[in-house]
Formats: sequence, structure tokens, C-alpha cells
Amino acid sequence: MTATIEKSGSQGGVMSRQSKVANIVITILLWFGAILMVFPLFYMVMMSFMTKNQILSAYFSIIPYPWVFGKYQEVMQKGEFISGIVNSFSVAIPVLLFGGFTSTLATFAFSHMRFRGKNLIFMILLSAIMMPFAAVMIPQYALFSNLGWTNTLAPLIIPGCFGNIGMIFFLVQNKGAVPNSLVEAAKIDGCGYFRIYWKIFLPLMKGAVATQLILWFMGIWNDYLAPTIFLQNENTWTLQVVINSFNSYYSIQSDYALIMAASVIALAPPIILFFVFQKYIIESIAISGVKG
Repeated sequence: MTATIEKSGSQGGVMSRQSKVANIVITILLWFGAILMVFPLFYMVMMSFMTKNQILSAYFSIIPYPWVFGKYQEVMQKGEFISGIVNSFSVAIPVLLFGGFTSTLATFAFSHMRFRGKNLIFMILLSAIMMPFAAVMIPQYALFSNLGWTNTLAPLIIPGCFGNIGMIFFLVQNKGAVPNSLVEAAKIDGCGYFRIYWKIFLPLMKGAVATQLILWFMGIWNDYLAPTIFLQNENTWTLQVVINSFNSYYSIQSDYALIMAASVIALAPPIILFFVFQKYIIESIAISGVKG
């Protein structure tokens, strides 16, 4: 019996050592992967403070020497860059406000209302997700051109105000956060559908809604293809189109520090939004994990 205990103890020690080694290896791999993913972002920030000679030098260096801080001021003094920021926000704000409202309304309808053809309509909407933008951009351009919307921000704003199919789909999957029993109890108490949506559904779904709105904002903010197609007038260019024009013009002059400074400024709003709403994002992921 003593030999059996000693044998099991030695096996437990070996298992413990193997587990520790495996944890160390996994940790090293995760750190290596994290460094690979973060390093380009870090180097982009560092390049925005470098001189032209240091960037073009044959010797690779990460830390600027000397530090040059004037590129950010130079970027912010360019009228087209400021116009690009204003245009990007002019697209993102109304789309997120009105599109978020219509998307959550549709989510509530598909999750907690009963009407004929609900599943068929939902499947038709989901089929639209499978269709890439490249397949519909020519018909969309012809439609918007006939409506006189090209060279305006209307093609980027108005369709989005009717909702986001991807957001509707993911919120419907998270419908367990609002139990049907709670909705039925509210009906018995005399609440109408819109009051249930406003007083019960939205507060309980705020984490998932915030997460989807942030992801949607990132998609709008980083969109390059659609603005390039619909906007030919420089006054209507969004920020990503402006940065691409900077890349075409200033790369010839080897002024990569200015291009990197513009890119860092463009990256700031999504990062700030992520940290501000980090609590809701984590809460949404945790709820999804538990419900799954």
C-alpha cells in the first residue's frame, strides 16, 4: 500500500512538472505572438518622431534620435486632413445613432415578437451577409449616381441608418440576456412593445449593443473602398482616403514621418473608444461565454 502511495505521488509530481513546463511554453509563445502583433503599431508611433535620414538609414533603429515632434503639428495644419476627420465623424455619428436604433429595434422584433414570416425575413437578411461588397458596388454606384448622391456623404450615411445586418445577427444570438418570461410579465403589467424595448430590452443588452457599436464604428472609420468609389471630390473625402493621398504624395518626398503621424492620429479614436467602453465589451463577452 505504501508503494502504491509513493507511485501515485511520483506520478503526481511528474504531472505537476509537465503542467508547469507546458504553462511556461504557452506563456512564452503568447508573449512572442503579442510582441509580433504590437511591434508594427509601436514602430509606426516611433517613426512619426524620426528624422528622414534615420528612417532611410541602412541601420535599423527603433528609438528616434533626435526626437522630432513637429510632424503632428504639421499634419493638423493641413486643411484636407481636418476635413477628412470632420467627414469621417459626419458619417459615423448619424449612422451609429440612427442605425444603432433601427438595428436594436429589429433585434427586439426578431427575438421577442411573433409575426408571420419572421424566420423567412431573418434568413433573407442573413443571406445578404454572404454577399461581398465587391459584388454590389457597381449596382449601388449606378443607383446612387441616378439619385444624385455621388460626391456627397449620402451613400455612406443613408443606407447605414436602416441598420446593420451583422449587428442584428449577433444581438439576436445574445437574446438570452432578456428572458421571454420577463417580456411576458411586462406585457401582463400593461407595457407596450416599445416600452418593453426601451425600459427592459436596451438596459439589459447595453453591453452587447456597445460592443457591436464599437465594432461598427471601427468599420466605418477604417472604410476605404466605399468612399473611394462614391467620393471623387476632395472636399468630401473621409480620413482614410486623405491618408492614402498623403501616402501617394509624401512617399515621393520620403516624408514617411508625416504619413505615420497622420496614421497615429487616425488610430486614436478607435483606441480611445475601446478603453472607454472596455467594461461593456468584457461584460458582453463574459455573458456570451456563460450563455454559450
